[in-house]
Amino acid sequence: MSESPVKHQKTEETKCPVDHKTVETKVEEPKCPVDHKTVETKVEEPKCPVDHNSYKHFLPPNTTETEEPQSCPVDPSTYKNFLPASKEGCDSDAIDSANNMPKVSEQAPQADQKIPLAKEREISTIPRANSDDKLWVYPSEQMFFNAMRRKNWTPEEQDMQVVVPIHNAVNEMAWQKILEWEKLHQTECNQPMLLKFEGRPKDITPKARIRSWFGYTLPFDRHDWVVDRCGEKVTYVIDFYKGRQDPKKPMSASFYLDVRPAVSPSGMWDRLRMSFRKGEFM
Repeated sequence: MSESPVKHQKTEETKCPVDHKTVETKVEEPKCPVDHKTVETKVEEPKCPVDHNSYKHFLPPNTTETEEPQSCPVDPSTYKNFLPASKEGCDSDAIDSANNMPKVSEQAPQADQKIPLAKEREISTIPRANSDDKLWVYPSEQMFFNAMRRKNWTPEEQDMQVVVPIHNAVNEMAWQKILEWEKLHQTECNQPMLLKFEGRPKDITPKARIRSWFGYTLPFDRHDWVVDRCGEKVTYVIDFYKGRQDPKKPMSASFYLDVRPAVSPSGMWDRLRMSFRKGEFM
């Protein structure tokens, strides 16, 4: 058998189908995605929160030739109008315990004051609570005069010698009436003390209003006194009335004080007990 000759085929080398000569590999360095050239950091100075160009539309045209420099239309001092006013008059909260003088009162005489007034102060018999001072101290003639001026009254300097002693005597009378009520309560302290007081002449009490319906005059003043009863705070209401004139002493002042506990469960119970004792409505 004859063998057929074998043809030797030429095998080509395997190669990548992509022509590397036409492809250039460019490796870029990593960079921030934000173009810093287009971003500018601008720090603004603090300025007025109100846009001056907006509020000008609501103002009348300026007829003057010269224009004033722009300023913030919000006045920083206006907020003071929303602060509570200082207390004055017959109010213990207006008294500075540091120097025993009202915070709003001064011992300095008024500019148009005609005669000098006494600056000495009388010590009361009313015990004072929560203070280094054992007793309350009444205002001087000068302090009383200054307080009346601030309340737009027109006091006469020479009247202070009479008005101040009457004021002090009426307060002593009020305290004695409070002690009558306090006898209903026996405490281990055995000594009620006046914590604070407040003048409320414009606030008519319900009892005074009802009395006026029956022909009685309204009180000319009202006080609320807070008493410290061995740590318990008790409020008393005081209505001040003009009393009947004594025919034998036509020049003397007469006052009637309606003193009773303020409306509360314990206060109403004390009123009921005192009404049975005295046989009259308290």
